[in-house]
Amino acid sequence: MSDLKKRWGIETNFQLTIIFIVFAITGSASAWLSKPFCFWLGITKSDLGHWFTPVRLLLIFPIYQVLLVLIGFIFGQFKFFWAFEKKMLKRMGLRFLFKE
Repeated sequence: MSDLKKRWGIETNFQLTIIFIVFAITGSASAWLSKPFCFWLGITKSDLGHWFTPVRLLLIFPIYQVLLVLIGFIFGQFKFFWAFEKKMLKRMGLRFLFKE
């Protein structure tokens, strides 16, 4: 755990625990929200067949990103999750979204 704390720039085990809790809540919440979101968009398994799961995962991704920052903010870890988010989006080729 000390390597992870050092890599993420975290000082305490309590902060690390909060970050793990935020990741867990965000993952569960985004999966939970994906069903009504797909229903709202009219995306059903009967329409897409075996493509339903990949399409649903692509839809969950932006929901997850937004929730990660919001839930991180609620738990007092906005700075960590905003930096985490920027780093991940830059690695995905979306560097143009952030002015340096």
